[in-house]
Amino acid sequence: MSATPHRSGSRSHPSAPEAGQAWRFAAAGLCASLVGLGLARFAYTPLIPALIAAQWFSPSDVIYLGAANLAGYLAGALAARPLAARTGSIRALRGTMVLATLSCLACAMPVAFAWFFAWRFLAGLSGGVIMVLAASTILPHTAPGKRGLVGGVIFAGVGLGIAASGTLVPLLLQQGLRESWLGLAALSGVLTLVAWPNWPKADPTTTAHAGANAARPRLSAAIPVLSLQYGLNAVALVPHMVFVVDFVARGLGQGIAAGSQYWVLYGLGAVAGPLLTGHLADRAGFGPALRVAFLIQAVAAALPAVTTAPAALIVSCIVIGGFTPGIVPLVLGRIHELIPHGAEAQRAAWGRATTMFALFQAGAAYGLAALFDGTGGDYRILFVIGGTAAALALAIDLAMALTVRARSSGASS
Repeated sequence: MSATPHRSGSRSHPSAPEAGQAWRFAAAGLCASLVGLGLARFAYTPLIPALIAAQWFSPSDVIYLGAANLAGYLAGALAARPLAARTGSIRALRGTMVLATLSCLACAMPVAFAWFFAWRFLAGLSGGVIMVLAASTILPHTAPGKRGLVGGVIFAGVGLGIAASGTLVPLLLQQGLRESWLGLAALSGVLTLVAWPNWPKADPTTTAHAGANAARPRLSAAIPVLSLQYGLNAVALVPHMVFVVDFVARGLGQGIAAGSQYWVLYGLGAVAGPLLTGHLADRAGFGPALRVAFLIQAVAAALPAVTTAPAALIVSCIVIGGFTPGIVPLVLGRIHELIPHGAEAQRAAWGRATTMFALFQAGAAYGLAALFDGTGGDYRILFVIGGTAAALALAIDLAMALTVRARSSGASS
């Protein structure tokens, strides 16, 4: 029914030794997403109440610091391909893992708001580079029949990082806020060392640029629409991504420990999300799977605005957590369906889609932070906006499908 991304654009199968190394490469990718996204980025969320309680920053300041990370993610998504062209993908990935580790270390020293802002920005930048480059560096060295699963493993690192941060942060906070940042830096450093020798030896960047002047495939008009939907999906994720722990801890008055427990559920959903969405896409096709994803997210994102019952919050956190990385293989797979040939065109489209996601995510983070501040801390309106964004992505998808069907009927009549 659908052309899976690992079959399209593949010119050759990796040799037996390369196939045997696929899981070592996947482990490196998992470590990268765990460090650059799971720890350096998402570990900040369960630390927000502690930052306020320790009077390092005001409630409005910590929200803007969280938004700085998302702005950095946008910068990283924009810089990833030019950086890889200059240094090679593998060097860029190693360097950004080191940068993410240093950002955790630097945040242990609350020198000033500007210092913290700069390092949160750099942490986001490292995550943006890793998101664009990790899968495209590893998958060319993976047997076509295993690329879907290996991609799921790579993106599952995001969820592992979220779950680890929700589990470790409360334990580290018992030692102190500074010690929490140092602990995250130590874990990031260890994972960076584990990944360092396990990246592929051959860098796909050189091959990609060597074929840049080859005949380029005609791109589908659906590609920019898909990028817009991916951006709207980013808006749907931001309220949970930035505010949910603080919502439970301070908004509902349940404390940091309770907020962290919901963040662990969010992380557990994020671990399983890429594997489940990939399985759904293999069975139903990436287009239908995306429609189901938008519908489910529209409901789950808005749920905390309707009810704060524990069962509803649990479902909401698990589902949105699952789609935080789970939407990635769906959009990546859909790009490969729409561009069935031309690896460089696929990489370029993925880079643009990731940039759109980062742009909408950063804009939503800053906009929602300002709205939160302006409404005196109204959390519920944030979740309503999240649900509306996912519903709008679904509406665009359905309208696009109806337009294509109408054109097909007109052509056949």
